[in-house]
Amino acid sequence: MTLVLAVIPVLLLIVLMAFFKMPGDKSSIISLIVTMLIALFGFSFSADNLFYSFIYGALKAVSPILIIILMAIFSYNVLLKTEKMEIIKQQFASISTDKSIQVLLLTWGFGGLLEAMAGFGTAVAIPAAILISLGFKPIFSATVSLIANSVATAFGAIGTPVLVLAKETNLNVLHLSTNVVLQLSVLMFLIPLVLLFLTDSKIKSLPKNIFLALLVGSVSLISQYLAAKYMGAESPAIIGSILSIIVIVLYGKLTTSKEEKARKSHLKVKDIMNAWSIYLLILFLIILTSPLFPGLRHTLENNWVTRISLPINSSTANYTISWLTHAGVLLFIGTFVGGLIQGAKVKELFAVLWNTVKQLKKTFITVICLVGLSTIMDTSGMIAVIATALATATGSLYPLFAPVIGCLGTFITGSDTSSNILFGKLQASVAGQIHVSPDWLSAANTVGATGGKIISPQSIAIATSAGNQQGKEGEILKAAIPYALVYVAITGLIVYIFNS
Repeated sequence: MTLVLAVIPVLLLIVLMAFFKMPGDKSSIISLIVTMLIALFGFSFSADNLFYSFIYGALKAVSPILIIILMAIFSYNVLLKTEKMEIIKQQFASISTDKSIQVLLLTWGFGGLLEAMAGFGTAVAIPAAILISLGFKPIFSATVSLIANSVATAFGAIGTPVLVLAKETNLNVLHLSTNVVLQLSVLMFLIPLVLLFLTDSKIKSLPKNIFLALLVGSVSLISQYLAAKYMGAESPAIIGSILSIIVIVLYGKLTTSKEEKARKSHLKVKDIMNAWSIYLLILFLIILTSPLFPGLRHTLENNWVTRISLPINSSTANYTISWLTHAGVLLFIGTFVGGLIQGAKVKELFAVLWNTVKQLKKTFITVICLVGLSTIMDTSGMIAVIATALATATGSLYPLFAPVIGCLGTFITGSDTSSNILFGKLQASVAGQIHVSPDWLSAANTVGATGGKIISPQSIAIATSAGNQQGKEGEILKAAIPYALVYVAITGLIVYIFNS
């Protein structure tokens, strides 16, 4: 009975969004209320614990998630205001007019780099918004951005998910990182192929799509494997994304028709740099404050810090914000300074920011309810019940289903890192019971979590915000579910067949 009750919030959310096509804000409010009632009466969760769990979840929703979403959309809206988005669009067209190359470059390449550097929604919001401005349909733009924002998530935000997993399980970071890359190896070829096929599904384009997917996949796999094996969790996604961008751009240039080559771009270097100033500044600030510069990061992390402690389950849940290394703050600074460089006035920038807040009001409700729901499910014991039941039911076949637990964690929380905090120890302990390498099974949690990212309601809320499609969450979820299921099935087979 407790298992049935624990599963209800997850199933309810999927049914309301995907089948009843209810908007994200309404479906998340209903699911939150039902979760609260189940926690109170089905899991004997006290009213105090329920209240503080929701507050803790709401705080986690506001920072980092909502602040980052707000600032990511703000950066895009400033580019529209200063009309520099037109130059960025022209530049993408000058690389190649081939829509497949544009989609792959923006979602897998640029999106992968944003995920590697900042994470928390930037890699969905910004590529989806740019694709829409290039003339792609909003639902398509949201779907391909979600599918692309999978593999890179494993090492997103400068390797945070794997670093957290290593800390939770006391396992070697290099071994974990290498196993994650090996388990994702097949998907590094398949995801680019899916993105190319969704953009151009003509049979005559298939050989070109397969070749480009093999090319990009090979570069991603080799570079990420070497980075993971010799450098750790911080750099695989960064190096893999940068090299992918280079390869896609070169391929685009080499395969353009003679007519396209003859049409010279009239864009000056100065204009291009000016148009990209916002994103270049954001990238510079993220790199500067990352673990790549440990001394500076340590200093910044320990100044201007907000700490809140909440009593939950006879212990203390600590909520901390280091404002000087906060990705949302870095996005705001980069956007504000870049906007001034592009000729916007201070008053205009604040007006754009306020309009962005109004644009995202439904997203704020959705994400606060969803993170509140996931926190209540965690603190009341619902998530542990689901995970333990799956582990008990599968026995020696458990490695086949290990990624499903990671996927469940991300679906509920919206974060690969949170999934590893929830289930990392569980995976390692089950590995000991069934005589499987804990490194291999713990890595499977992160790999499954990357698949869950595709259909996480929080990610979908971000995607709908980017295209101003609030209310279409169910449509996007329905489009993305098949890809997420196949993704997790493939990782399950890899984990099971090659477990040691």
